[in-house]
Amino acid sequence: MSSTNRPRAFRIPSATPPEAGEGVVPPPAPPSQVRIVEEPFEIVEAADGVAVPVAPKSRAPWLSLLLVALGGLVSLGVGLSVERLISDLFSAAPWLGAVALVLLAIAAVAFLAILARELSGIWRERQIERVRAKAVEAIATRDHSSAQGVVRDLTALYADRAALSGGRARLDTLGDAILDVDDRIGLAEHELLAPLDRQARNAIASAAKQVSAVTALSPRAIVDVAFVVFAAVRLLRRIATIYGGRPGFLGFLRLARSAFAHLTVTGGMAVGESMIQQVLGLGIAARVSAKLGEGVLNGLMTARFGLAAMAVCRPLPFVREAPPRLTDVAGELLKPLESDPKP
Repeated sequence: MSSTNRPRAFRIPSATPPEAGEGVVPPPAPPSQVRIVEEPFEIVEAADGVAVPVAPKSRAPWLSLLLVALGGLVSLGVGLSVERLISDLFSAAPWLGAVALVLLAIAAVAFLAILARELSGIWRERQIERVRAKAVEAIATRDHSSAQGVVRDLTALYADRAALSGGRARLDTLGDAILDVDDRIGLAEHELLAPLDRQARNAIASAAKQVSAVTALSPRAIVDVAFVVFAAVRLLRRIATIYGGRPGFLGFLRLARSAFAHLTVTGGMAVGESMIQQVLGLGIAARVSAKLGEGVLNGLMTARFGLAAMAVCRPLPFVREAPPRLTDVAGELLKPLESDPKP
């Protein structure tokens, strides 16, 4: 027998995958969900609707402790002063002390009413935030039962809105119908939030026009700053009321902080290259007055703040409805500039 026909042994490769430490690079993990935009300047709008934290908490809240301690000291001082005042009034004349006690009781009742309103507003805002967070989680995990809970919570949130009764009735007819998570939440968004979105867009457009007109006509810069701040405060309260929030003073501060945090996440006060070029470039600044250009720019920034407030106050992210863009709420501000004849 020749040497080529001798029996030989072969090593059969193992069916188990090699360990990671044997020099074999594991395949990369699948990428997370990415939203592709057509233009780089659409990144500002693409970031709208994401969950934005209210504010990061520091590890050592020394400022909070300082404010609490100072508030306690001021409260003790005021209480001691009131007690001494009532005692002195009783010493001077008993009827004066009785009047002081009645006034103190009225002040206490008013204080409790204000405190109850503030707590109710904060609770309402947190309820809206919980609905939004629950909707984001349901969409991410494809949880159908959680999506049904989101629809129920949203329906209960607007149970006192007579204008949305038709939408609530149509959502009730769905019941346990087999629907995709995005479709179910998208239907609730269309039936309940689409009318509110139109109101919010109209409020933002109106505020932007007012800020632009007042800034263009006011003679002093301090008037511009004061009216811009006033318009932003009023716009934030208006949008919160449209979406079901009832912010008091503390609730308003919380919403304002969230809105500015959203502006930071989505790129600050950027208004897009196309609008900046129309306002400041292409010879526009040479054809119109500087005051008019300043008014248009302030109006655009007010509209951008309104969009951030809308994303913060809205109880659902944008699922099926198209999120409003800056041109949707402030595009009319540029029409006078575009129609201005060249010299």
